[in-house]
Amino acid sequence: MRIWVDADACPRVIKEILFRAADRTGIATTLVANQLISVPPSPHIRAIQVPSGFDVADGYIVQQVQAGDLVITADIPLAALVVEKGGRALDPRGELHTAATIRERLSMRDFMENLRNSGVETGGPAAFGQAERQAFAKVLDKLLAAKR
Repeated sequence: MRIWVDADACPRVIKEILFRAADRTGIATTLVANQLISVPPSPHIRAIQVPSGFDVADGYIVQQVQAGDLVITADIPLAALVVEKGGRALDPRGELHTAATIRERLSMRDFMENLRNSGVETGGPAAFGQAERQAFAKVLDKLLAAKR
């Protein structure tokens, strides 16, 4: 198992949780972004900078991910591609996407996008806070414990 992070929009606090988990478990963790990402010195953590462009980081992750890998992303289309390849996708807010749930999430995302494109104000996600951080850490710990 490897952990891949769609790092361009991943909250710093989630990256810090992942850094600690990588060092604690020895699981290879790779952050992928189209900008330079600093990571702590660790044999288990690395950052890859991909060229700028729409979904370039997502494409890199999809090419690299293997069945059983975990991808941290808030991007629903990326999560769908990861699940399709046999990986698992975990949202920074603690929502684990599976084959059973991803179609509904894709449909809801597309519906909301259509509303926004037609001029309807839909608002954005709720502020990222302690509850989201704890939900993410709890699901991550559960996944890592199951791996051991």
